[in-house]
Amino acid sequence: MNDNKPHAKLISAPDNILKTIYTACRTCYSADSPQNIFDNADDETKMLKLVKKVISSGHLSTIEHIQVSFAVSNISRSCSHQLVRHRHMSFSQKSQRYVKENQFEYLIPQTINSNEELKEKFVSFMEEISKTYNDFIEAGIPAEDARAVLPNACATSMIVSTNLRELIHVANLRLCSRAQTEIRLLIKAMCDELIAKEAWLKDYLVPKCETNGFCDEDKSCGRKSRLNLKEETE
Repeated sequence: MNDNKPHAKLISAPDNILKTIYTACRTCYSADSPQNIFDNADDETKMLKLVKKVISSGHLSTIEHIQVSFAVSNISRSCSHQLVRHRHMSFSQKSQRYVKENQFEYLIPQTINSNEELKEKFVSFMEEISKTYNDFIEAGIPAEDARAVLPNACATSMIVSTNLRELIHVANLRLCSRAQTEIRLLIKAMCDELIAKEAWLKDYLVPKCETNGFCDEDKSCGRKSRLNLKEETE
């Protein structure tokens, strides 16, 4: 067992994120060359004003030029299964075929972790699984087959890469209180890493209700008023 929290570290990002996006925005509406636009861009306030205007207009192809990569660890296989459903992200994940999980680490869901009796049952069951897995390995069963007994709670690690448009989309969905706690904490950690580099992105790496101005979930947490979609369509 470990500290039971997702770990995320920004390991790759452009040096000139704002300037690159600004150049993409200006290129669409200027007779000047992209190189000249980039070379002469030096007013951060001016760049940020245009970038925010273009993003608010929905011209989001301009932010797809920004590619970022994160080193992610200490998440469960359950969490990674949710993460890899996002279409415009790239993943390189620790393989259970080639890496033996002799003393596998695992994550305990917060709802179980907060109940001492259930937590004890959970830990005991993980130990039983670990013993069974190791029995299979010692009997000569390949790791790719022995892994069949490993749980969704088993910890994993991966490299996650994506463009800024997709990261904002993922943040809008997964920072919502309706998202499962573990993936919400993971995406928050990833967003915090990028915001530490580019503070202006804090306005975009938020739950969808913050950008929509309303909640469209069936069950609202109350952060924003819920939009009655039935009334809107009548």
